[in-house]
Amino acid sequence: MAQFSLAELETIIHQRAHSGDPDSWTAKLFAKGIDKAAQKLGEEAVETVIAAIKADKKALVSESADLIYHWLVVLGMAGVALDDVLKELEGRTGRSGIAEKASRSKG
Repeated sequence: MAQFSLAELETIIHQRAHSGDPDSWTAKLFAKGIDKAAQKLGEEAVETVIAAIKADKKALVSESADLIYHWLVVLGMAGVALDDVLKELEGRTGRSGIAEKASRSKG
């Protein structure tokens, strides 16, 4: 099986965002706006946490997929490219997470 990437999913989301397809969840989310998409992102995050706490691997996989999808939808609505997030993560790999967090401005 070929490796599916987040970049491919980002492209699919972008293509479906304004397709007007009545059967597209992505198109419906974009039509409802970022408030609804962010709400769904939060719901999926909670469901992912619950699956992890319950040690339910099948649910954790499924909820993680939902979480990543909704996260990419919110990024797309906000005009933030996945590549920008990956560059941010890449920039953090050269230092400890504790030092990185301490370097962030407060507020």
